[in-house]
Parts: sequence; C-alpha cells; structure tokens
Amino acid sequence: MRSGPVFAAARAHLGATVVAVITDDPKTKQVGGRDLVIVRARVERYEGRGKGVRTRVPVLLLASGREWSGLVPSMKVRCVGRLAPPKHAELLAAVVLVRGPPSVVGGPSKVQRVAGAVRARLRQAADVLHPDARGVLPAMVVGDTSRLDPTLADDFTTAGLSHLLVVSGANLAIVVGAVLALCRMVGLGRRGAPLIAGLAVVAFVVIARPDPSVLRAAVMATVGLLALFTGRPRQGVAALAGAVLLLVLVDPELSRSYGFALSAAATAGLLVLAPAWRERLRRRLPNLVADALAVAVAAELAVAPILVMMSGELGVVSVAANLLADPAVAPATLLGAAAAVTAPFSPALAGLILWPAEYPVRWIIWVARTASTLPYATLPWASGALGAAGLLIAGAITIAMLRSRRLRLLFAAAIVGVLAGVVCMHVLAPGWPPPGWQLVMCDVGQGDGLVLSAGPGRAVVVDTGPEPSAMDGCLRRLRVREVPLLVLTHPHADHIGGIPGVRHGRRVGLALVTPLGFGREARFTGGVPTRPALPGETWRTGDLALSVLAPAVSGPHLTAHDDGTVMNNASIVLVATRPGFSALLPGDVETEAQQALVSAVPHVQVLKVPHHGSRSQHRPFLAAAHASIGLVSVGEDNDYGHPSPHTVGLLQHLGIRVLRTDRQGDIAVVRTHTGIATVARH
Repeated sequence: MRSGPVFAAARAHLGATVVAVITDDPKTKQVGGRDLVIVRARVERYEGRGKGVRTRVPVLLLASGREWSGLVPSMKVRCVGRLAPPKHAELLAAVVLVRGPPSVVGGPSKVQRVAGAVRARLRQAADVLHPDARGVLPAMVVGDTSRLDPTLADDFTTAGLSHLLVVSGANLAIVVGAVLALCRMVGLGRRGAPLIAGLAVVAFVVIARPDPSVLRAAVMATVGLLALFTGRPRQGVAALAGAVLLLVLVDPELSRSYGFALSAAATAGLLVLAPAWRERLRRRLPNLVADALAVAVAAELAVAPILVMMSGELGVVSVAANLLADPAVAPATLLGAAAAVTAPFSPALAGLILWPAEYPVRWIIWVARTASTLPYATLPWASGALGAAGLLIAGAITIAMLRSRRLRLLFAAAIVGVLAGVVCMHVLAPGWPPPGWQLVMCDVGQGDGLVLSAGPGRAVVVDTGPEPSAMDGCLRRLRVREVPLLVLTHPHADHIGGIPGVRHGRRVGLALVTPLGFGREARFTGGVPTRPALPGETWRTGDLALSVLAPAVSGPHLTAHDDGTVMNNASIVLVATRPGFSALLPGDVETEAQQALVSAVPHVQVLKVPHHGSRSQHRPFLAAAHASIGLVSVGEDNDYGHPSPHTVGLLQHLGIRVLRTDRQGDIAVVRTHTGIATVARH
C-alpha cells in the first residue's frame, strides 16, 4: 500500500494517467460553491513518465463534472490527474486530483447494472413522495443518498439519527425477518426458508453496495441463517466476533473505518448490554417500552466513545430521538424494500406501494428536525482518543457512584444542581435569537453571510457564505421564513456558494448583484428576479433602508479570468439604517476601492470589516465610519492568515471592538435602551 509506483508518485506530487475500477458510488459535496465528486477506486494500471505498470491499490479520486457522478461500481475508467499522498490514516495509496472527464474503458458488470437499475427505478418511484422524503427513503432502504438534502442530513446527525441514512444491520434484520415470515406462510420449512433468506441477503448487499456496515450485517446474518439451517442455536457475540474477524482479514482497510467500528460497536451494545437492561426495565415499565428503551440506550452508549472521537460532540437528545423514530423505521423500510423489488417491473405499482411510506418517513424527518433545533442537542467534548478515554472514565465513575446509595444521593444532588443552573442560565440569558436583534453575522466559515432583520420571520440576506448548510442553519436558528431581498456583493464562491441554503424552504423576493458582474450568480438564482445594484439607490423593507454606495457602473465589467483583487473591488457597498441602528457593509473591497469611497462613508455604529480582515485596508476608510463595533467573518485556522494581526491592531487603535466568527460563532447586534450591544452564539 505504502510502496510501489502509485505511492511514490503521490509523495512526489506527480501527474499521471491511471486506469481504475470504481469501487463505490460517487459522492457529491459542495466545496466553495462548486460540486466536488468523491470517488473511491482501485488503480489497476499506472501510466507515468512514458511507461505503464500494473498494480492493484486503493485510491480516492477527486473530480468535478456530471460524467463522474454518473459512474457505478465495477466500471473501469482512465483518467488524468495529479497524485497526492493521503492526509489521514486511511489505507490509501494516493489521492488523485483529476483533470477532465473520465474515459470509460470497461464495465459495469451485469450484476452492478441490475443493481443500478433497481436503485434508479426506486428513485423514480419515490417521486410520488414529499421532496424531503424522496431523499430519505432511498437512503434508508438501499443507501442511496444522491437526492438527500445536505442540511437535512446534518439534522439527522445532530439528532443522533444518522444511522438511519445508511444501510445497516437493522435494515437487513427487517428484510430478512420479513422474508423468513413469508417463507413460513407459504409452508417452507427449516431447511428451505434460510436458503431463500440467504439469497435475499446476497441481493441486499449487491443493491445496497458492500459498505462496511452492510458487510458486517451480511456476514452476521449469514451466520445466523446457517445456525437456523443446521438447527444449532445462534450465539450472537460469537457471530459478531467471527464476522468482524473475517471481514478485517478479507479487507484490512475496514480496521480503520469509522463506519465499520460504529456498526460493530452498536451491535455489541445490543448483544451485551440490552438483554440485562431489558429485564430490569420490564420490572418497572411495560414490556414494549422497556424493550425500546433498552435497545436505544445500549446502542447509543456503545457508540458514544467513537462518535466523540470523530466529532468532538456529545449527543444529548439522541436516545429520545431514536425512541420516537424507531416505530416508523420498520414500516418505512418494508414498504421501501417492497417498492425496490417491484420498481424494475412496474414503476407505477412501486409508487403505489410507496405512497403510504410517506407518513412514517415524514415522521422520522420531523423528529430529526425537531431534535436538532433543541437547545443543547449536542454538547462540546474533547475529540480524538483523549475525548473517548475521558468519556469512558466519566462513564465508569458514574456507574461506580450509582452502585453506592450514599454516592447515588450525592450524584442525584449534583445532577439537580447542574440542571437548575442550566435552567437559570437559559431563563436569564437572552437566548437565540436574542430579542431586538438587528444584524447577525453568521458563522459560515471562510466567507461572508449576514442577516438583517426585516420583521417577524423576514430578513434581508447579504452574501451567503461558501456552503448551503451553514447559511440555512443560521437562518433556521433565526426563524427566518422569507427573504424579501438577497444581496450578492460580488461573484466569489465564498459569498455566493450558500445561495441554495438561503432558498431552502424560503421565498426569495429579489436578488441584487454587482452591476460589474458577468452572471456567475445565475446558476444559483434561477427563478429569482435579479437586477444590478446601482449607486445612489435605496431599497426599503419595513423600517430597514439599504443605500448603495458602490461600485460605479463606469468601471470595467468582470470576467471569469479576473484576479481576486479586481473582483473584490467590484463589491456592492451598502449602508444599512433603521431607527437606532446603522451599519456599513462593504463586501470585500480592498485598498483601491476603499480609497475612492472615503468621502462617501457615513458615520455608523457597526462596520463589517472588508475582506475578512485581510491586510489590504485603507486606514482613512476604516476611520471614516467611526464605528464602535467591527465584525470579521472568518474561518477557523484558515490558510489566508485572516484576520491580519496588523488589521486587528489598526481597528483596535481606532477604538473599534473586534468580534470574529471563528471565535464567537454567530454574532448578533441588538438594539438596547442605551444604544447597541452584541450577543454571541458559540
């Protein structure tokens, strides 16, 4: 793996041509406003420096273009790109930064063609469902996330329900159980039913793709069916251990897969912890409630150290969310599986089967969204091995305390005290959004995304950051349902990439763009009326007024080849005012454009620091605003060194208090009886 021509070329960052077999479905992710296609593959031929070498090593292909997103496993492609060494601990020989579309030289196999057809027909049949359900149901049934809204996926993760969006042992158990029940109904005995169920397992793995959790579940199911066929009782822990050992020996890369670890840990929790807890809970609770609670808590506790290691967050609402969602999982999965079997022969009948599935799926979606918006849905925790070890130690201490009556009372008193403190903080703190908020600078990473209040449920948005999910999340937290005006200061990706997030479930009345632009924003604003923002214009919504100071329409129009400074200086510069509040929003203008605007800058209370606090600032421009608060929208540990220490020092010397999204998170400016104040949401 870490030897041979591919790894050597990656260490030297060489360009090469490779022939690779696709091993997993392409995943599309938005990065900087562009679609990045991530493809796992196996290189079988390396062609570099005029000679070809046969090899067989796993790689990750990073590409762009619709041609890549349409590939399916087992297809063989030739592509050109630059090789780079993998940054993480995955068992990869290289990461290939691909240039251009793939050249298909073989495949897919007949089996994968059938699997792809089943998945495509299921997507087609799902068109009868609500748009959100169209993305969730194929993910639950066959692991197809191609239509899943990224923001909704984030909600599932926050709520602790992300396991529902990947095919796992629970899905396979439901399908195998249904097949065995049908076999018994038609009179198949102990010998025949396991064979039919075994064929269902094979078909399930092919259609759902052999992901780590699917492979683990398939091997365990096969062991269980073999035990049923031979008449020997199934030993769950032994079956799990055998499945894990066999799969790691066959594919050593699984030993470093978080997905495989989560799947195995959750199953171990269900086998080891859940039975004893179920018996104890049945003494005090109805059997159905006791079973559901034992299963949910056992699975969540088993995977908690791994989740903390991955994310640095501790889920608080996940057990409750799983308890609420679980009753809907089986009907949604069974109806989806029946539709998947039917869809290749009759899409209309499959759609009819899926129609009642909308209700359980939408219930699951409602649970995920509601749980993700609850305060303290997740709590910060140390990440990595240290965080996992800390959580295990905390759990051990908690168990030890619960075993002693005296310590139990002390523990209960401490919990009550903490809860009382949290409640008091929540009551006394302004909450989010804070009352009287005028402007919020959203934490969108390395980009700009501002929101100006325009009445209950309404807001003006100025720039949208690089990612839709971050901007959508900020607007949801502010309870914004309508955007009468969207201002896109200039066409850099870190200002327009999040437009789909603004439009997600919201009506956008009008979009303003720089009069010097070349139409790059149009790919995101289709269907929204768009017009240029001209100097001297004033736009009003309620008591909020937005006056346009720049850019001058006489300047040269931008092209896609202009450098960053030229585009930055074409930014729309706005002054936002309402009674008791004023702000200067200058986009990313740099020194030259700032110098031309000094005489036009009015006195304001808030300054949105241009260009993420870069060093390219004109001191008289910053001083002319006479602002008391300076807001810097900047990504944590960004590669640009923003904000520049020189600029931060300059702002502080001018008496401007500097707040940064990389340290404070979302930052709200609120109006008070004595002026304005800021509230941060970490």
